[in-house]
Parts: sequence; C-alpha cells; structure tokens
Amino acid sequence: MTVENTTQTKKLIDNLKAVCASYGLGNDGNEFKIITQVFLYKYLNDKFSYELKKVRPSLTKREKWQLALSEIDEGEYKLLQFDLESNTAFLYPHHVIEYLFDRQNEPEFGKLLDDTLLDIAAKNNDLFAVNTDGGAKIRLFDRVTEFISDPTKRDAFAKALLNKLVDFSFENIMTEGFDFFSTIFEYLVKDYNNDAGGKYAEYYTPHAVAKIMAAILVSEPVKNVTVYDPSAGSGTLLMNLAHAIGPDKCTVYSQDISQKSSTLLRLNLVLNNLVHSIENVIQGNTMTTPYHKEHGSLRKFDYIVSNPPFKLDFSDDVEELQKKINKDRFFAGIPNIPKKAKDKMAIYSLFLQHIAYSLTEKGKAAVVVPTGFLTAQSGIDKKIREYLVDHKMLAGAVSMPSNIFATTGTNVSIVFMDKNNDGKVVFIDASNLGTTVKEGKNQKTVLNTEEEDRIINTFINKTEVDDFSVVVEYDEITTKNYSFSASQYFEIRIKYIDITPGEFEEKVRTSSKQLANLFSESELLEMQIQHNLKNLKYDNE
Repeated sequence: MTVENTTQTKKLIDNLKAVCASYGLGNDGNEFKIITQVFLYKYLNDKFSYELKKVRPSLTKREKWQLALSEIDEGEYKLLQFDLESNTAFLYPHHVIEYLFDRQNEPEFGKLLDDTLLDIAAKNNDLFAVNTDGGAKIRLFDRVTEFISDPTKRDAFAKALLNKLVDFSFENIMTEGFDFFSTIFEYLVKDYNNDAGGKYAEYYTPHAVAKIMAAILVSEPVKNVTVYDPSAGSGTLLMNLAHAIGPDKCTVYSQDISQKSSTLLRLNLVLNNLVHSIENVIQGNTMTTPYHKEHGSLRKFDYIVSNPPFKLDFSDDVEELQKKINKDRFFAGIPNIPKKAKDKMAIYSLFLQHIAYSLTEKGKAAVVVPTGFLTAQSGIDKKIREYLVDHKMLAGAVSMPSNIFATTGTNVSIVFMDKNNDGKVVFIDASNLGTTVKEGKNQKTVLNTEEEDRIINTFINKTEVDDFSVVVEYDEITTKNYSFSASQYFEIRIKYIDITPGEFEEKVRTSSKQLANLFSESELLEMQIQHNLKNLKYDNE
C-alpha cells in the first residue's frame, strides 16, 4: 500500500506543477508558494474529513456527505471542533473542496478560491500561524491566483488546480508513518531545495546525516522533552529527531531568518503530526535576536540539532553581537570579518557557541561543522573545542565522507555534545565509507543502510575498530592539543614479514639498483639545467 500511496501522492504533486507550467509559472519564484499551499489545503481538507468520520460516522452515509454539512445547525456544527483531534484544521461547509468544485464555473471563481484559503487561515490562525521575532504572525495561506499576471486567466487557473485535487484522497494515507511523509516532503520541495532564501537558509540535509544525528542522540526512550534547531531550514533534522523520540513525546522549537524555510517547516510539522509545535516556529535572526526565552533568560533545550551555514557575511551584525549581553553566550568570541571577502565570515562558530550555551543540564546536541573545525590550532575553533572538553560536555565527533552534500565540496563532520557525559569520548573516521553517485552536475557520496548503522552502533556502543574509531578519555584529548579527529588517535602499526636471508639480500640489491638509477637521472637533469642557464640570452625586443 505504501508504494501505491507514494506513487499517487507524487503524481498529485507532478500534476500541480504541470498546471503551474501550463500557465507560465514553471520554475517561477512563486511556484513553490502555489504548490505547497494547494497541497496543504488538500491535506487539511482530507484530514478534516478523516477525523470527522471517526467522531460522526452517521454523517458519511449520504452521497456527497461533505455538502450535507451545511444542513447541520450552526451551533451544533461549531461544537464539532471539540470532538476532533486538536491538530486538525476546523473547516466550515463552504471551505471544503466539494463545495468549491460545484461552483467552479461561476464568475470570479479564482477570487472564491483565494477567499476560501484566507478564511481557513484566519479561522485557524492560532493553531497554524508562524510567528516572527517581532511578534507578527505569518498566516497559513495567501492568495494563489494573483500570481497569474493576467486577471482574465485566474479563474481558469483556479479551476485547473482544483480539478487535480478531486480525484485523489489523503484519507487512506493518514496512518502512514514518518518514512512515507518524509519521502513525500522531500519530493515536494526538491525543485525548491536551495539556499537562495537568505542568510543561513538550508532547506534539506541528506537523510544519512539526519538519521545518524537523531539515532545517536536518542539511543534510549525519552518523553516530555524539548527539541530545538536555531537554523532550522525546512526542518529535516528536527523531523528525524522528533520521529526518533516520538511526536507525542516532544515539543519542537525552531528559528530561521528565512520566511521561505519557515513556511516549508510548517508544512513539514503538519505532515508529521507536530501541529502542536507550529506556534514555536519563529522567523528571525537567531544570532542577534534569539527568540525563545524562559524566566527572562534564553530557554535551555533537552535536544538540539543543527546544520548551520559555515560562512556568511554577518558583518552588519558584529556590533550587535559584541554587546555585553552576548558575552556569556559567545564565550569563545566573535569571528573576524575577512577584509577582502566578507561572505567568508565563519558564522558556524557562533552557532556552535549558541548551541552549547542553550543546552539543559542533561542536554544533548549534534551539529554539522566543516571538518577543519576538528583540528584548527588557533582562534575561536580551538577555544570552542577546549570549552567542550574542559566542561566535560563532548560526546564525540564523526568525520563524514567528502561530498556527502551534493551542493558543496566542503568536507563535513558531526560534533556531538552531551552535558551529562563525564566518561568516554568517541571519535569516528567514516571518510572512506559510501558510494559516489552523480546528482545533476555534482558528485555525491551516498551511505547505504549498513554503513549508517555501522556508524550509529559504533558510536552508541563506544566500540574501537582499527582505523575507524577510537574511544578516549578527556585527558588524552588535551594531550593531543584538543584534536577531535579520529585519525590522530589511531595507532601506527608496522607490519613485519618473515623473509629468508637470500630474499633480504635480493631486496637490498634491487633497492640499491633503483637508487643508483635515480641518482644518475638526477645528475643528468642537473647538467641539462646548468647548460640551459648558460645559453639564456637577454632579449629587449
């Protein structure tokens, strides 16, 4: 059933994109707004029907039962919302797709569709609105037909979109789990998966990275915990973490400066039964204006995941970041602004400090960093490593294969923090794992399930494997100049091979002959260079 559901859901997405393309909006900057909003409207409509059937099965006995909703007394109808699951959008009879379908040939149908979306957003604003760090609310829906510049084509566009929705239902998909919806979400946003949304907007982290981070952080059951991502993007890391914990056992908090990524994150939360956390999705600058607070101070979280931007121009914010109020949060300092390349400012170091500062007393974190961070011998990077070791909050680090991200050539690693870890630290060198595949114009390294599990199990079990993993004490890390690179802890092994005296003499003779030939070639080359130098003449023409 899952394969069929996946195929049909992807077909719906393709059909919606085809409609946009036929009206001149293919690859348009606003296409993703139309696709994601219409897709979400369909999902919320079917979710409403699915939940309503569970609490009032008698309503569904009539053909076109959704249209019969208008016959219910207004007061009784309003009481229905108290019977539904709390994560369900409450729709009125004039909101449902069947109602619109019967009116698609009426004048100004495009306006009717837009007004319907806005009304649904307004009536469910408390549940689905994303907040900004300034206190404004970003509503669930906008007008979708106004992206068509020719007003005479808007009705036809709205009709074309609606007709793609009526032959498909999410109702038999509601029980599908995280693996299904994560696949659908990735497919839905794949054409819009880029970092063009502004500062630190990353929309999709590779599944292998997200899975490894979540599995290592949540190695045993937990409940009633908070999870957080200060550079959330579309929420891939948060969704994997919440799935590992259980959507009903955690509350998600996030912040990201990009409105586009916050909108995608909201959609991700809806699909993954985390509607209760939408109120904690904040659009804003985490570095200058961290939003989540508790008792007048920055809130602390039980679990933090992040794939922050590595280098960006934050030069306009440096003065704000250097204020006294940020001194404890940015304990290792503010990165320098490169004089000739402001966009090369090492912003990830600020996120690392913010994350370390934002953990509860038993908090855990996993952060993607450039691999160079593991061994840098000066500056802020080393100060952060010293802090994590000296405060005994380092759980370990995993060096990932090159090109694990298809969009960047930067080698990445994952640093794991655990404020309750006063014992062993695990370093893993997974750089030789994976298979190289082509993704578009780029080369990408893909880990298979066995390789992912090998990393996860080795870390959790704190197993030492030759040339792959080491388990060390904090004191040993200090003697290695606070290096987090596994390879610097591997033992150097010399292989001894038993040979006969005759074989030994033959090896010596062969090596001597090879050296003699190399010396002769070197002497001839030296004579040729000297000869050429003597014959050089000055030419002023």
